[in-house]
Amino acid sequence: MPTLSEKIAQFACNLDYQDLPPKTVHEVKRRLIDSMACAMGAWTAPPVKIARMISSYSTSELGAGVVGTRHLSTPEAAAFANGAMFRYLDFNDTYLSKEPAHPSDNLAATLAIGSGFGLDGKSFILGSVIAYEVQCRLCDAYSIRKRGWDHVTYGAFSTVAGCGNMLGFDEETMIHALGLAGIPNNAMRQTRVGELSMWKGCAFANASRNGVFASVLAHHGMTGPSQVFEGEMGFFNEVCGGDVIDIAVFGGPQAKGPQVDFMIDQTYIKKYSAEYHSQSAVDAALEIVDQHGGVLSPAEIESIQIGTFTAGYEIIGGEPEKWRPQSRETADHSLPFITCSALVNGEITIHSYSQEQIKNEELLAVVAKTKVSADPELDKVYPEKGIPNIVTVKLKSGKTYQSRVDAPRGHALNPMSDEDVVAKFYQLAEPLLGENGCAEALDVFWNLDHLDELSPIFEAMVV
Repeated sequence: MPTLSEKIAQFACNLDYQDLPPKTVHEVKRRLIDSMACAMGAWTAPPVKIARMISSYSTSELGAGVVGTRHLSTPEAAAFANGAMFRYLDFNDTYLSKEPAHPSDNLAATLAIGSGFGLDGKSFILGSVIAYEVQCRLCDAYSIRKRGWDHVTYGAFSTVAGCGNMLGFDEETMIHALGLAGIPNNAMRQTRVGELSMWKGCAFANASRNGVFASVLAHHGMTGPSQVFEGEMGFFNEVCGGDVIDIAVFGGPQAKGPQVDFMIDQTYIKKYSAEYHSQSAVDAALEIVDQHGGVLSPAEIESIQIGTFTAGYEIIGGEPEKWRPQSRETADHSLPFITCSALVNGEITIHSYSQEQIKNEELLAVVAKTKVSADPELDKVYPEKGIPNIVTVKLKSGKTYQSRVDAPRGHALNPMSDEDVVAKFYQLAEPLLGENGCAEALDVFWNLDHLDELSPIFEAMVV
């Protein structure tokens, strides 16, 4: 019976571009556009500026592109900088299962390898599909969060799988690369507990950096620790507490039966800059604003009740820090803050977590009137049938509003259209690129599969 590393290697090394249906190729283009939009929206954020500055310290013969600049850095430094830009706003795509994930984080790694090694658009597309597939299948298989490990731990494996395909690894080399990435790079869940720091948006960027470094090491012949999963001191025993992870099937052609859909087609693009479990709460809050005929005044609100599912409660609704967040990172992971902000401001944007808003005592007074509870009935819906949130607002006048949303815009059950994705790109990128610059960049992205190299992607995004 093959080990898990062997299963991943067999899949990642043997999938060909011809195995990708047109819808999957198109989805990669949409995710690249969405990620670049997020990068532009995060351009001036302090941790993003730090990551870009560090990438500027290094130059390389490989010359991997750094989004927004013409600088060519080492692949691992470029992966970290681009990953921080994609992730910082908490606006990039999401997948929810036993373990949640932001799978477009992987694009920072596949872009770095593709750019650094002079690969073409099709190679980047295939590597990205593979990275999405491995991360999401691992998320389906086992929750490492419940044992105190952060979801980015899976990113060490997924980035190597995608990058290894792009570098032409055989199965033996891929297994070495999985060991080189997986053994040294297990991330603690403390990243997302309590008051959150800048590292929250950089944790997967670090996984991308590590995955790229491991891939380059393996490419040059470095061997890695054996039995990364099944070994005596390996992943199953040490990270999973003795539990065993198995992946029964990957997307693409099957030896028996029809082709299986790829996981990238089942992930979700975000409509709002907020932790994904809150997206339906924002939609519900905005429905209440519509019912009310306009935004609610803090003075007229008696109480707010948010009913959510257990994962939503544990991740963004159950800690005391969520009621008076001190940082942007905590605020965009606070179900009460996000929901109340939508009710009294009528929107959630990248500016909803400014210091002015975080310290807005009128808004915080509304947050203080908010209770969040886990509803076992909603657990029956999550995650296969949606991310249900029920928002109930009682006014001092005695009037009560209630709204429930299960599948917010952007969810796989209610996907964003191409027009929605393009509008998001213009919203976040036009202030830096201009209208014509956005149009030119989009033309490059929609023709990704025809690029002989990836440099036009970076040239189109120069700020």
